[in-house]
Amino acid sequence: MSSVSSVAPLEQPTLSQAERVVDTFVAPSKTFTDIRRSASWWVPWILMAIASLAMVTVVDKKLGMDKVVENQMALSPKQAEKLDQLAPEQRAAQMQTIVKFNRAIAYAYPVIALIIVAIIAAVLLGTFNFGFGAHLTFNQCMAISMYASLPGIIKALIAILAISVGGGEAFTFQNPVASNLGALVDPSSHFLYSIATSLDVFAIWAIVLTGLGYACVAKLKRGTCMAVVFGWWAVVVLVGAGFAALFA
Repeated sequence: MSSVSSVAPLEQPTLSQAERVVDTFVAPSKTFTDIRRSASWWVPWILMAIASLAMVTVVDKKLGMDKVVENQMALSPKQAEKLDQLAPEQRAAQMQTIVKFNRAIAYAYPVIALIIVAIIAAVLLGTFNFGFGAHLTFNQCMAISMYASLPGIIKALIAILAISVGGGEAFTFQNPVASNLGALVDPSSHFLYSIATSLDVFAIWAIVLTGLGYACVAKLKRGTCMAVVFGWWAVVVLVGAGFAALFA
């Protein structure tokens, strides 16, 4: 008698949440493949929220939100000119209103970021499911975007370090770290400056991770997923640059 033995295909071992976070930086394919098993995304969001709140707290204590608003105003000469035309008391009151608004937005950013990620997840869900016949769920798309955004923690830590050692005098929340081409462009050219600051090392890192994530979860060609993600990113960058120029 002859016996027939069948060998089951090897499956990737399940990952803990901590392993997923670490692998996002050292072996991202493992993290994104594991999302097919579990689409949990709350751990990376909590980590990013902690990093964001830590950065805002350091900025508020070390630099002061007044200084941050002044730095931002310096990039918008027209708005600064309108403020300078007001009476001193009116200008001071207007500045305090702007400072309070910016402080509230900065501390609420983790919630705002969650909404932004949800919108991104919804757009990419529709793109891949209806455009490429994938069978993704919304939670899977949320998980991909959340884990792909983890490099932002490193950016926040660099900003905290720079401010803590006495730097960051030109800090703005829109461009907290000089990791993009913004320094090569005149800020008064708002359209080009917006595009230059969008060409950021950490942003491109996150986009590449997003494309890789969809390739792993949706089981589509990596090139196709990269093209879709970079395509949508380019649209957002151009639209954002247009608004920056329009409302400068």
